[in-house]
Amino acid sequence: MSMSGIEGGAAFTLEEDGGLRFLEASAGRPLMSRVDDAALVVEACLSGGVDRVLLYAENLTRGFFDLSSGEAGCILQKLRNYRIRLAVVVCVPQRVRVSSHFGELIAEENRREHFRLFESRQAAREWLIQGDKSHVPPNR
Repeated sequence: MSMSGIEGGAAFTLEEDGGLRFLEASAGRPLMSRVDDAALVVEACLSGGVDRVLLYAENLTRGFFDLSSGEAGCILQKLRNYRIRLAVVVCVPQRVRVSSHFGELIAEENRREHFRLFESRQAAREWLIQGDKSHVPPNR
């Protein structure tokens, strides 16, 4: 099932795996041009009755991987406020410029269950579906 809401047509597909549903953005397509666009991701999740989303590096704001921009913190906090798990696929890690302190953010986030980076779509999907299966997503 395709879901729109972001200019240019369908931005997400509703996926199901292992009895859990999540949204997946289109790879290779910009999705968030500014931090406030995280609200569109939240809206899509709430509309789809899911609490998990798979994005690709190119779906994120330009400054997401530059910790000094504050964009990653704002986006992650917005999703965390709605208890939305975010998996981000970075297919070609060499193409993503990561600030020197971004690794600290990743280390901190790895202690929690809301955000992870992956090199493959399959690994991201597996992490999304492995979570707390007893958790009831919003609007269900």
